[in-house]
Amino acid sequence: MRAAAPSPDTGRPRLVLGLGCERGTAPEELVALALSVVDRPDDIAFVATLDVRAGEPAMQAVARHYGVPLVTFTAARLEAETPRLANPSDIVFANTGCHGVAEAAALAQAGEKARLVRGKTKSAHATVAIAESSQSFAALSSQTDSASSHIDSRERV
Repeated sequence: MRAAAPSPDTGRPRLVLGLGCERGTAPEELVALALSVVDRPDDIAFVATLDVRAGEPAMQAVARHYGVPLVTFTAARLEAETPRLANPSDIVFANTGCHGVAEAAALAQAGEKARLVRGKTKSAHATVAIAESSQSFAALSSQTDSASSHIDSRERV
């Protein structure tokens, strides 16, 4: 992965780790997949996914591992990201109502000028992708789509 541009407000890159998984995916599988693509763990600011996966232990385990909030989006909101996806999938659409979960969730949280720095990477039951924001996350938080929600995984033990 290429080094991300530093954030003017914190001096740190603004990366979002997008996740997708089948129901019941083992937390160890998704954490291992995330670890395989994240070169600099301190650069991850959010973990993002489809809202119906928010309760999956695997999703919560990844957010907890990085100590960042888990942000979720509706399928309709993720579908709006389809033109920006590197790897849209009709199979994913048939199962979720959106053409991509990991890439779309990362881009949705990172903002309209975000870019993928790591396209969809798969394991047996999960996918991950990374997007870089060109905006401050403080600014993004004030513009957050009403169809998203935040779960602060740092509060969980």
